[in-house]
Amino acid sequence: MSQQANQFHTVEVGDSTFTILKRYENLRPIGSGAQGFVCAAYDSITEQNVAIKKLSRPFQNVTHAKRAYREFVLMKYLVMELMDANLCQVIQMDLDHERMSYLLYQMLCGIKHLHSAGIIHRDLKPSNIVVKADCTLKILDFGLARTAGTSFMMTPYVVTRYYRAPEVILGMGYKENVDIWSVGCIMGEMIRGNVMFPGTDHIDQWNKIIEQLGTPSREFMQRLQPTVRNYVENRPRYNGYPFEKLFPDVLFPSDSREHSGLKASMARDLLCRMLVIDPERRISVDDALMHPYINVWYDQEEVNGPPPAQYDHSVDEREHSVEQWKELIYKEVIAYESLEQQQHNHVGNAMHNHSPACSSSASTSNDTSSGTTDSITNDSSVQPNHHR
Repeated sequence: MSQQANQFHTVEVGDSTFTILKRYENLRPIGSGAQGFVCAAYDSITEQNVAIKKLSRPFQNVTHAKRAYREFVLMKYLVMELMDANLCQVIQMDLDHERMSYLLYQMLCGIKHLHSAGIIHRDLKPSNIVVKADCTLKILDFGLARTAGTSFMMTPYVVTRYYRAPEVILGMGYKENVDIWSVGCIMGEMIRGNVMFPGTDHIDQWNKIIEQLGTPSREFMQRLQPTVRNYVENRPRYNGYPFEKLFPDVLFPSDSREHSGLKASMARDLLCRMLVIDPERRISVDDALMHPYINVWYDQEEVNGPPPAQYDHSVDEREHSVEQWKELIYKEVIAYESLEQQQHNHVGNAMHNHSPACSSSASTSNDTSSGTTDSITNDSSVQPNHHR
């Protein structure tokens, strides 16, 4: 047996088999979905708890293979920091304005960084957002992420229906602020405790939206394709409800004593700017970050950090066979292992030479996965981990 083979072991976790490096121990299942299976593990080298994602049948067809490659390119690896819960679990808790505002601030920061790299997430939903007990939030699952050009209009794709923006439902194409609609749906769910627009299909989803928000303007209708416009214009017209009725004060926690902007009226104001059917009138990420309900946490270094490397948008246009996608993924893995080895050698040399570099820490995970809610509570110890 080769030295490389000796570095791995095979572990049965639930109904799934993981063949992983021996450094990862004590595997236990924590979640699964259409695209993969996630387990928690202990990294015996870094002495940290991690989450490991295994993609489900990534090579069953060309679409799945391309999605797997996209996720590898964006994330580089699928061993991640272990988080405490996903937002589905947090939504069921009584959140005060500080926690809710801070979680939204982090979502918007994350989306801004994605967009600055030319990436639209496209699949934001509570199960794709994870948090820790200190309210640190991270965004998951980039298998459906898509590049965003300045004039590149996207085509509809399978995004979780409840958080799907009107322009996607109506086949209008979309740009970056499609993610803002999803954040608005998530915020509304955090306040209500249930899904805002639980449509059973495309048509029902549209009806759920206009019943609450009202039928859009004639100017909006004119931008629809003729067949879609004909259908939409022949639907019953709805006036919609004012946001004071959709989100009455009774649904909100008490106003913050520390921050004047953290109150029900400001939360509603942000919601009514996010949940706008016409994307041309919907609030931008930058403006949302400056909104009074959000900007209490505003940190220039967090919001405008170093620009990430631009994603190679040609990935979205490539057409390969499953075997070719396999080869590309293999090359990504080999390239990453080579980079890891170079970094390891550099750190080793720095430590040998007593360089100051040995005192700095580097995170090797750019994404996260959730564990349990055991450490997420509603007591005063769970506070936004922020300089303010």
